[in-house]
Amino acid sequence: MAGSKTPNHELSAMKCPVSLADVDLFSPGAQEHWYEAYKILHREAPVHRIPGEGTSPDTDGFILCKHEDISHVVKDIQRFPPVQYKMMPVLDPPKERVDPKDMPIPLHAMAKSIMSLRPNPELWKAHKTQLTDPWVGPGAARHDEMITETVNSLIDNWIDHGKVDFVKEFAAPLPQIVMNNVLGFPHEDMAQLRVWSDAQVKRFVYGTGHRNFLTRAEEAEQVKDLSEFGDYVQALVTEKRAYPKDDMITWLTQVTYEPFDRKLTDVEIVGIVYAMHIGGLETTQYAIAEQAQLLCEDPDLFAELKGDRSKIKNFVEEGLRLRAPTQGLSTRMTVQDEEFQGVKVPAGSILHLRWAAANLDADEFECPMDINLKRKGLTRHLTFSQGLRSCPGSGISRREQNIAWERLFDRIDSMRYAPGNTFLHQPGIMLGTLELHLEFTKA
Repeated sequence: MAGSKTPNHELSAMKCPVSLADVDLFSPGAQEHWYEAYKILHREAPVHRIPGEGTSPDTDGFILCKHEDISHVVKDIQRFPPVQYKMMPVLDPPKERVDPKDMPIPLHAMAKSIMSLRPNPELWKAHKTQLTDPWVGPGAARHDEMITETVNSLIDNWIDHGKVDFVKEFAAPLPQIVMNNVLGFPHEDMAQLRVWSDAQVKRFVYGTGHRNFLTRAEEAEQVKDLSEFGDYVQALVTEKRAYPKDDMITWLTQVTYEPFDRKLTDVEIVGIVYAMHIGGLETTQYAIAEQAQLLCEDPDLFAELKGDRSKIKNFVEEGLRLRAPTQGLSTRMTVQDEEFQGVKVPAGSILHLRWAAANLDADEFECPMDINLKRKGLTRHLTFSQGLRSCPGSGISRREQNIAWERLFDRIDSMRYAPGNTFLHQPGIMLGTLELHLEFTKA
C-alpha cells in the first residue's frame, strides 16, 4: 500500500543469509540481502577469504569490512597498489611493461593517461589538484547556477502531476545533464551518451564475482560501444581545440600541466574524460534515489530538513554513509604478507574493499544504522574512498545532492511511496534502485 516499503527478500534469487555459510555478496539477488550479510561479516568474519580469487589461481581474494582496515589500505598506495598494477605501472614500473595498446578498452586511453600524467603517488596528487579539482572537486561551486537550473527544469516536468517515477524523471537525468554540461557534450547527444555510460559501467553491473568478469560476448559488445565513445570524444577534442568553449574538455586542451610544463595530448584528454564520465553519473543517481527512500521512511526527518535547510548537508553525508552507491570494489592488492584483524593475508592477494560495510562499523560509528545529523566527523565515511585515489568527482556529486534537496524541499511539502514499488536493485556491485514511484504534495 502507499506509504510503506514492501519487503523484497522473497523476490530475490537468493535466500536471506542467517549464518556465515549463507553469505555471498556477489551472486544474483545478493543485492537484496547485503545489509543482513554485513551484520554477519562484522560479527563473525570482518576479513573474509574468497578462495582462488587473487592475482593468480593459487592466491585468494579477501573481503575487508572494518573501517580501520580499509582506511589504512586506501591511504597507502605503495604498500597496497591498485590491482591494475600488473598492467599499468602506476608505481615503480616493473621490468616488463605492458603496452597500453594491448589492453582492452576502456583501459587503453585511461592507462596511457595514467602512465604519462600520474606514474607515481606525487603526480596522482598533482593530477587531481590541477586537472580535475577545478571542475569537479572543490572548484565545482562554479556550476551551482547550472545545477540549480537543471534541478528546477526537471522538477517542472512533474511537479503538477502529484506523482513521479523518481529515478527515471529526476535522479538519473540530473547527473547526466550536469556532467554533459561540465564536459561540453551536446545536449542532442544525451540518448547516445547514456548508452555509452551504461557500457562504461557494464562490468560493475553484469560482471560476475568480486572481480566483475564479463563473458566474451559481453566484453565484445562493451569494446564496440566504448570504441565508439572514444572516437566521439576524440572528435570533440579536435573540435574544441579549434573552436574553444567554456567547458572542461576545452579547458583540458588549453591547460599547462605544471609538473611537466606542457600541454596535454589528445589521448591523455580522452583518458581523463573517460574517468570523468564514468564517475559522474551513477554515484549521484543512486545516492539521491536512496536518500528519497530514507525520507519516505521517516516523515519527521523530511519535516525537520524542510524546516531547517542548514541540516541538508549533514543529511547528505549520512545518506552517503548509510547507503553507499558503490558498495565495494576489488581495487587493491598485497605486495607483501599482511595481517588484518588477526587474519594473515599473503602477498599476491586481492583486497575487496567493502565500503558499505565499513560505513556501518560500530567501532567507528555509534549506532551506525541510525541517521544522526549531529554525528562528529560526518565525512569520514568511505563512500568516496580516502587518500590520493579518492573519487575526484565527490565535490560536484555533493553539490548536486545538496542543491537537489534544497529545491525539492522548496517545492514539495511531503513525499511518500506510491503503490506498486518492488524496491528491487539492479545487478552488480552498486546499490541502484531500478525504479522508485513516489507521490507528493506540491508546496
